[in-house]
This record gives sequence, C-alpha cells and structure tokens, in this order.
Amino acid sequence: MHKVMKPDAEWLAQLGELAFQVTRRAATERPFSHPGFPKGRGTYRCVCCDAPLFDASTKFESGCGWPSFNAALPNDMVEEHEDRSHYMVRTEVTCTGCDAHLGHVFPDGPPPTGLRYCINGVAVRFDPED
Repeated sequence: MHKVMKPDAEWLAQLGELAFQVTRRAATERPFSHPGFPKGRGTYRCVCCDAPLFDASTKFESGCGWPSFNAALPNDMVEEHEDRSHYMVRTEVTCTGCDAHLGHVFPDGPPPTGLRYCINGVAVRFDPED
C-alpha cells in the first residue's frame, strides 16, 4: 500500500488550521464543537487521504461530544497505537493510509464489540451511499 505523504504546508492548505492540528499534530477538537453528520447509509472517510474508515451503521450517540463508532471497517485502514500523552495511557487510532490522527478507542462501547472509537469530527468526512 502506498502511504500518502505531503509537506506540512500542503496539508495545511488542504485541511485548514483545525483539521491540520488534529490530524497532523494529534490535537483534539473541543467536545460538541463539530456539527452533526447526516443520517443514512454511507462511509466515513479520512479527510486527509480519503481512505474508508467507518461504516455509518456503526455510528452511535455516546454523549461524549465527538462522533463515536463501535467498529472500524474490516479493511485495516484504522491502526491502533499506545498513547502515553497527557499523563495517561490510551489507545490512539490513526489512518493507515496517511498516518492521520483520528482520535482514540475505548472499551466502553455498546454491543456487539464493546468498543467506542471516539473520533474527531474534523478528521473524517461523510460519503453518503447513493
């Protein structure tokens, strides 16, 4: 697989300041600051490289302030890494296609997976199914 790599200036021009800070610098958008996504069938894709990451059927309302999913697509486009920043241990999720920081995954989600992928809204875009 070819990894998408660009200089910071290109990422910034493509993404804008907030999405650049979140995806390329592992920042976090404020909770409840990203507008909701449309309802319906579709795929959530990486804003940096357009890789398919989450199916809309796995999105749920967790109340945490960020879009939440109980499973990533089974295409190995979401990677997990140990994150020891901010004096805690969490599991960071990134895009395999471009190394974009997406958010974190926690073991407190609904069945059947029990997972909650807590994803920054500016890191994904919704691609509705026709």
